[in-house]
Amino acid sequence: ADGSLFASINPSTDEEIARISCGNDKDIARATGVARKRFRQGVWSQMPSRQRMDVIYRFANLIESNASTFAVLDTLEMGKPISEMLSIDVPASVLTLRFMAECIDKIGGACPNTDLGSLHYILRQPLGVVGCITPWNYPLMMAVWKIAPALAAGNSVVLKPAEDASLSALLLGRLFLEAGGPDGVLNVVPGRGPVAGKALASSMEV
Repeated sequence: ADGSLFASINPSTDEEIARISCGNDKDIARATGVARKRFRQGVWSQMPSRQRMDVIYRFANLIESNASTFAVLDTLEMGKPISEMLSIDVPASVLTLRFMAECIDKIGGACPNTDLGSLHYILRQPLGVVGCITPWNYPLMMAVWKIAPALAAGNSVVLKPAEDASLSALLLGRLFLEAGGPDGVLNVVPGRGPVAGKALASSMEV
C-alpha cells in the first residue's frame, strides 16, 4: 500500500538478490478481505471436489517442473545446499500437495453409531480464511505444509513468508493461478513479522 520495499540478501555473499514489496497492515487487511470475499462467493470452497483436486494436482506438477527455479531461489536467499532442495524440499512439497489433493474426495460426513431413535452426524466444512506464517529455514516446504491442507479443505489462504526468504512463496502464488486456482484464494503478502505477521495473526478475518 505504501510502496515500501525490503532487500533480499544472499547470506553467503551479503549481496542483494532482489527488492521485494514490504506488506503492512493495510496489505494484510486487503488480502484477508479478498480471501473472505472469495470464500463467501464459493469459487473455491464450493468448487466440485474433483475440480479442486485437478487444480492442486496441476499445482504440484508445476512445482515439480519448476524444481530448479525453486532450488535456486531458496538456496540464494537462505543458504540451503541446492542438492537438499532438489532431493528433499521440492520432492517433499510435491508429495505433500499430491497427498492432500488425493484426500479431497475423502473428506465427507460421517454417521457414528447411535441408538435407533437418534441420528448423529459429523459434517466437515472449510473454515474460511486461514492465515499462514512461515519461517526462513525450509521456505518452500513449510509454506506447502501449511497451505496444502488448508487449500485442499476448501479454505482461502493468506500466506506471510519470512522476510529472509520470500521469493519461493511468491512463485507459489503465481503457479497456483497458472494451475487454474481462482484469484484471491491463495494470497501471498511478504513483509516484516512485527508488522505484516502481527496484522495477520490478529486479523478477525482469519
